[in-house]
Amino acid sequence: MEHGHRTRDEKLEVKTTTCYMCACRCGIRVHLRDGEVRYIDGNPEHPLNQGVICAKGASGIMKQYSPARLTLPLRRVPDAERGEAKFEPISWDDAFKLLEDRLGHLRATDPKKFALFTGRDQMQALTGLFAKQFGTPNYAAHGGFCSSNMAAGMIYTVGGSFWEFGGPDLDQARLFVMIGTAEDHHSNPLKIAISKFKRAGGRFISINPVRTGYSAIADEWIPIRPGTDGALFMAIIHVLMAQGLYDRSFIARYSNAGELVNVDPESDRFGLFVHDENSPVVNPLYPQNKMWWDRHSNGPVKTHTAGADPILRGSYTLPDGTPVKPSLQLLEEQVEHCTPEWAAEITGISADTIRRLAIEMGVTARDHKIEMPIPWTDAWGVEHQTVTGNPVAFHAMRGLAAHSNGFQTIRALAIMMSLLGTIDRPGGFRHKAPFPRAVPPSAKPPNGPEAVQPNTPLATGPLGWPAAPEDLFVGHDGEPLRIDKAFSWEYPLAVHGLMHSVITNAWRGDPYPIDTLLIFMANMAWNSSMNTMEVRKMLNDRHPTTDGSRGEYKIPFIVVCDAFQSEMTAYADLILPDTTYLERHDAMSMLDRPISEFDGPVDSMRIPVLPPTGECKPFQEVLIELASRLKFPAFTNADGSRKFKGYTDFLVNFETTPNSGTGFLIGWRGENGDQAVKGAPNPKQIEQYQKNNCFYHHVMPENMQFMRNCNGPYLDWAVENGLRKFKEPIVIQLYSDVMQKFRLAAQGKTTGRKPPDHLRARIERYFDPLPVWYAPLEQAHTDREKFPLAAITQRPMAMYHSWDSQNSWLRQIHGENYLFVNPLMAKAQGIADGGWIYVESPWGKVRCMARYSEAVEPGTVWTWNAIGKASGAWNLSPDANESRRGFLLNHLITDELPGELPGELPSGNGRTSNSDPITGQAGWYDVRVRVYPAEADAQTSLPQIAAMPSLPGSMNRVKRAWLTYFAGSSTPKPRSTEEQS
Repeated sequence: MEHGHRTRDEKLEVKTTTCYMCACRCGIRVHLRDGEVRYIDGNPEHPLNQGVICAKGASGIMKQYSPARLTLPLRRVPDAERGEAKFEPISWDDAFKLLEDRLGHLRATDPKKFALFTGRDQMQALTGLFAKQFGTPNYAAHGGFCSSNMAAGMIYTVGGSFWEFGGPDLDQARLFVMIGTAEDHHSNPLKIAISKFKRAGGRFISINPVRTGYSAIADEWIPIRPGTDGALFMAIIHVLMAQGLYDRSFIARYSNAGELVNVDPESDRFGLFVHDENSPVVNPLYPQNKMWWDRHSNGPVKTHTAGADPILRGSYTLPDGTPVKPSLQLLEEQVEHCTPEWAAEITGISADTIRRLAIEMGVTARDHKIEMPIPWTDAWGVEHQTVTGNPVAFHAMRGLAAHSNGFQTIRALAIMMSLLGTIDRPGGFRHKAPFPRAVPPSAKPPNGPEAVQPNTPLATGPLGWPAAPEDLFVGHDGEPLRIDKAFSWEYPLAVHGLMHSVITNAWRGDPYPIDTLLIFMANMAWNSSMNTMEVRKMLNDRHPTTDGSRGEYKIPFIVVCDAFQSEMTAYADLILPDTTYLERHDAMSMLDRPISEFDGPVDSMRIPVLPPTGECKPFQEVLIELASRLKFPAFTNADGSRKFKGYTDFLVNFETTPNSGTGFLIGWRGENGDQAVKGAPNPKQIEQYQKNNCFYHHVMPENMQFMRNCNGPYLDWAVENGLRKFKEPIVIQLYSDVMQKFRLAAQGKTTGRKPPDHLRARIERYFDPLPVWYAPLEQAHTDREKFPLAAITQRPMAMYHSWDSQNSWLRQIHGENYLFVNPLMAKAQGIADGGWIYVESPWGKVRCMARYSEAVEPGTVWTWNAIGKASGAWNLSPDANESRRGFLLNHLITDELPGELPGELPSGNGRTSNSDPITGQAGWYDVRVRVYPAEADAQTSLPQIAAMPSLPGSMNRVKRAWLTYFAGSSTPKPRSTEEQS
């Protein structure tokens, strides 16, 4: 058959599914000819992307037929060292038996010696359930090294967060401010929204050290020094307060601005809210008897007393003599010194610009109010005839989060948004189901060593949202009980765990050694680790012996499940080949990270359009099989027989509790498929999703689409349908008594748990109940004169992490990376455009190419993330540009800082994680560097890694013809074992 000509008997099909070339999860149509992928385009009937597709999505064909595909289960060859990538095929039966025996022993003896950590997967409800049923607390996904500060900072303030959980309502906004956001976050939907917003005359301001992607079309670019955004927000709050440009009516009723705080420094309740002892608490987790100072009666009353209106400023004394102040008064005092002039010195943004920006936000919110004729009733029974809004919208992501001061920075952002009256209102920030959650959410982590027992599921999930020291997962002496030290006094609010600390801690045996580490879809031996070269050594390190023989590995057994031959696979003892997204079922579930719209919950599925390649098996099926073999209670019947045939059976029939009606999918529930969100399992549910372009969209009544923090009918509906446990209103927390409870414990003013002595100053300093700006922790360990430049990475529009390293179409866009430098700075250092340079930090040095760019502030250098590769990884040629001319900034970043934080007492170990001391979020963007010209004859980047060989069962190496791939002409097939040898 010649190219471009059809034969009469060829079979043409179009199948719909959900993309997985990034985390956006757009609807796609896959065009097939004779069972082979011919073309992928956007699905115009899908609510998320409405037919739009990006370069990544259209290039999914190259992921499917990638030369980096793993197609066989593999076991490390006996006596081969980790890192040598020497493997032999193993049957799935043998692989399952090996895992069943090893994991069964751990579960029966010491469950915490099994650790499961996953990358940017989209099945955390399932992986988290597996860990809970196993009984191990050592589980988390990628959030700890991605954007956990964004989730924690906003959810602990407003009950929701950006991206999957909420976003800017650009259909009704007039002003849009984007901060610290790269091109890939919420990709296609955000492109669609910004396009409409700009055409409608909206004004777009970008605040970012770099002007790329979305920022390139902004009406104004405000360059900022990395890690200083919190100072900017506090200065804006200062101006809003000083000018009266905040929405008083909104924050008085829907935030805790008027709630009274005990300000007696001698009291053991200092800094906590006072309560009306004569009013019912209602819910001890979220007490409903806090107090206002009513301006009508000039006295204390329970909050939301009918007819009362809180005074938001001033100092008062309760009848029992307790001095109190409203939260807003304390906030005003906190930002009193945070003038635009103060922030200008920190951020590099002029004081005039800061003041102008704050006034533009405040005036736009005040003078351009939106009013919609939608009656609604608030949680206290007051009926409102209209929904109103302030048309100032924001979007922010990892550029704010990936700093060791990120939690307080994002708290400041959320408070600024709240003062402007933009939370879940038209034209502002809108929640997406299942959010908003309570502040904090009611789910809690395990809280003591007795929570982990042999052959017993955890009573709670391994992750949660601490509300007080009693919720921490620590031992009787305050020691950490998770391998990553999440939910310990070191990182109390580590809501997404600290995946970046797992390998280092496990290698060190701190706080204890583990036996088996299962890594899914995370390239921890390369771009997903700080201090990459040292991590690679740790993965291969053994215990010393007295007789000179090889000791046991310090991490005894490593299992890697991935679809591709990444750098991490070389360090596995057992490799499980995952399928691609075109070969499996998946659920973007309301129990996890759905694709909801502002008007109601939306979930979606992936449904296979192709059979698995070779012996690939979806990781979901692997988990169901292991859970059944290990006889987890949720996966077995009373007689011990398996409950689910496989993953699709699980998706349809699993319920969170028996007969709850809440499962992984919300569409077509009930025996006849006539119920939504909640209902009995429907055996034909997946068929219905397949007929409906693989998604279900439940549109809520208009009166429940706004003000959901305090919308009475919505809160009732959310409880009835399993989205929430409690119907109490979610009051915005300008002042966080959660933070103050930890501070009081550090000050010794509580009778319960207290931090170890060496951590008391740390907790007291960073757990401020109001936002505070401090320099990133790494700066205290860095000579700013020697290393004057901030160094950051961004993800390009055409790549997502290292997922597309092997994609022959996308490699033509990003096959190597430069360090982008401001020309003024570069010329002063004698650096030529395109010249080879060294980039050095206190922790490491790389050699790479420089590229001039006017679109970066002079004190910052940056590059694309994860373009540089280890030689031979991803089955690329050993002389591929990615390894010879690309580089990885991770070599310059440390995962630990020497010594203690300022003010801490010595702990004895002489080190501190390079993470936010509140959440444990990795401080990726805190590194400081210097740059200078490399040798005149430099030809390659440094460091260089010994070439990784192809693995048994890998796809044929990419040929030059692949660069102009024509479907039907040269579909690659797995190499047989004989061909490999």
